[in-house]
Amino acid sequence: MSLSKTLAILLALLAAALLVLSAFTVNETEQAIVTQFGRPVRDPITDPGLHFKLPLIQQVTRFDKRYLAWDGPMVEMSTKDKTYIQVDTFARWRITDPMQYYLRLRDERSAQSRLEDILGSETRTAIARHELIEVVRTDKTRQPLQDESVTGALSAVGGLGVLRPIQFGRIEIEKGIFAAAAPKLAEFGIELLDIRLKRINYNPGVLERIHQRMISERLQIAQRFRSEGEGEAARISGNKDRDINEIESAAYKRVQEIRGEADAKATEIYARAYTQRSEAADFYRFLKSLETYRKVINGESTVVLSTNSDLFALLKRIEQKGRRDQ
Repeated sequence: MSLSKTLAILLALLAAALLVLSAFTVNETEQAIVTQFGRPVRDPITDPGLHFKLPLIQQVTRFDKRYLAWDGPMVEMSTKDKTYIQVDTFARWRITDPMQYYLRLRDERSAQSRLEDILGSETRTAIARHELIEVVRTDKTRQPLQDESVTGALSAVGGLGVLRPIQFGRIEIEKGIFAAAAPKLAEFGIELLDIRLKRINYNPGVLERIHQRMISERLQIAQRFRSEGEGEAARISGNKDRDINEIESAAYKRVQEIRGEADAKATEIYARAYTQRSEAADFYRFLKSLETYRKVINGESTVVLSTNSDLFALLKRIEQKGRRDQ
């Protein structure tokens, strides 16, 4: 009885061990392949729950059912216009055919390597087919924000800095990469969900040329602004001089008109005052003669006059009057 009980216990323990070794669980984020000596022996297990296999001789290989990430390295490549840029890409993918995935790739490390080969190659091909502006601009319908004053200045200086229309844009290029790479990855049981150009940097040599071009454009804009400013300053200065001359001319004309009016008025007053009597007219001529003497004769003047001149007439009359008084 003791031996039979021992055997029963051993058989029970062996059965429990075999049951434990043959049972396995698959959760909702996994899918599994059951292999025997490295070869699949049944269809992939995609439903979560408890499953069984032959103990010891069969193995379970699990794959992730969720969306997986691929982050490519920064790679330098050339555009259609021979501009070297550094492109950083990323993609999202998932395993849709576990059997094909296992037979062709075995594990995620091999899948990442294959993704890098295919996506990197298609990215280089797409970049090489398009010019730099197509890669940089997001979409052909999107208009970049620009300073209108600077844009107008650039347009006036030989069209520098004016962005020409594009035919595709980066979004269309990404769609082209996706369309070319998805069928190739499907052969490995991989569904490509999306691929994007994460970052685009200029090659250091290209970046230096771009900086020099930007500096040259800004210098030309500055020179144009200076030329316009100098022209405007010359115009303002010319207008100022013209206005000053017009004001001075008008003022001089008005001064002369006032003086003429005043002289006419004074002459009229003198005429009325000194023409009423003959003595008044003689007195007027006397005053004018004295005024003339005061202007032309001083202590250092030497005057040579004819005895018949009007200026000498008053002196002659004074001399004759003095002789009569004697």
